[in-house]
Amino acid sequence: MKIADSINLFGSEAVFDSQLLWAGDVNAKEVARQLSRWLKSGHIIQLRRGLYALAPKWGQPQPHPFLVSNRMAPGSYVSCQSALSFYGLIPEFVPVTIAVGSVRPQRKQTALGVYQFHHLQPDLIFGYHQIDLPHNQQAHIALPEKALLDLIYLTPGADSDAWLFELRLEPAAYPLNSERLHEFALRSKSPKLQRAAGLVVKFLGDQDKFREI
Repeated sequence: MKIADSINLFGSEAVFDSQLLWAGDVNAKEVARQLSRWLKSGHIIQLRRGLYALAPKWGQPQPHPFLVSNRMAPGSYVSCQSALSFYGLIPEFVPVTIAVGSVRPQRKQTALGVYQFHHLQPDLIFGYHQIDLPHNQQAHIALPEKALLDLIYLTPGADSDAWLFELRLEPAAYPLNSERLHEFALRSKSPKLQRAAGLVVKFLGDQDKFREI
């Protein structure tokens, strides 16, 4: 198969699984050799075993980092600083895409960026939704309140006024929902998160900064 044929096969898939190439009556060894040739020539980028993206040289829309993160670790969702930055809740640019889920903790460096995955217990995996991204792409990302709680959960000493001050939350860009924050903290059954939720509301002070639904 020529690389031009593969572009037609993958269609609008920004990230594709090699299983697409194994479908139908194909020669397994030839498919493996073809993948190896495409990788060596720079036609495709390997994200992990069996997961690839077309190289920018082909003019196809590049996959958004959040989509890549979701596909690299199925069942995960973007959270912590990556989600908070996306919502405009913290001022810093976050160069690493951070995700959480029932995944093995790991850090992956690829030609499309660096990805950090943190493990959460199954009963803590909630509070995320699907968002639309450029070029008809979608990804799962934490709601802002859950992104903050995930970060606090994973960070030692984060349930303190000093840590919140250093985080420099800016809720004016995307107002936090105080009821949802407390709801998620209670659902977590984590004393640390319940304590932190109260600190966040107290720290931000003015209740007009929160959106009540």
